[in-house]
Amino acid sequence: MTALLRTSFPVGPLGCNCTLIACPDTREALVIDPGDEAARILEELKARDWKPVQVVHTHAHFDHVLATGAVAGPFHAETCLHKDDRFLYDHVPEQLAMFGMAPPPGPPAALTRELEGGEVLPFGRREARVIHTPGHTPGSICLYLETAGEAPLLFAGDTLFAGSIGRTDLWGGSMDRILESIRGPLLSLPSETEVIPGHGRTTTIGEEREDNPYVGKRARV
Repeated sequence: MTALLRTSFPVGPLGCNCTLIACPDTREALVIDPGDEAARILEELKARDWKPVQVVHTHAHFDHVLATGAVAGPFHAETCLHKDDRFLYDHVPEQLAMFGMAPPPGPPAALTRELEGGEVLPFGRREARVIHTPGHTPGSICLYLETAGEAPLLFAGDTLFAGSIGRTDLWGGSMDRILESIRGPLLSLPSETEVIPGHGRTTTIGEEREDNPYVGKRARV
C-alpha cells in the first residue's frame, strides 16, 4: 500500500502544530488543528492537490481552532470536535481576552459533528480512530492511525508531549484525568507509534513510556 501523505507545521503565535494527512489514492484529507494562518494551510493543500473532507480539533483552545471556518468553508468539509469541549469553542473570544489578544472577526465557524470517542473518521481509503483523552480539557481527543506496513501514528494534541504532558490549570483541566488518559489508552499503544503533539517535536510511545517524567517508568516507581 502506498504510504500515507502528511505534513505538519507550526501556526499562530503559540506554534500549534497543524497537520494535514491525505489518502494517496484519492487525495482526500483530514486537517488536524487549524489553529491560525488559514492562508498558509490553504496554500499547502492547494500545492499538494489535497481535498479536506473533515477538519478535526484535538481540543477547543483558541490556538487550535481559529482558522477552522476559513479552511473548512471552501471545501464544505465537516468540522469535528468532542462534545465536552463545545463550551470552550463557544467562548473563544473570552479565551483570547485572557491572553490579552483581540477577539476573532465574527462568530466561530459552525461545528457540524460532535464526537464522543471511538468514532472512525474516513478519508479516502484511510481512516483515523478517535480516542477520548480528557484532562488537558474535558473533550480532548487523540487520533490514531494504524495501517499494515507503516508505523502507527498518534496525533496527540496537547495531551502528550515529548518529555511532558499538557497543562491542566486551564478551563476544565484535571491532572488525575490526563494521567489516566495517557497511562491507559495511549501508553498501551505499540512502542513504535510515532507521536505528533500539538506543540513541539515528535516522539514515540516507547520513548514516553520509558522516560516521560510524568508517566514514564520513573514516575510509576
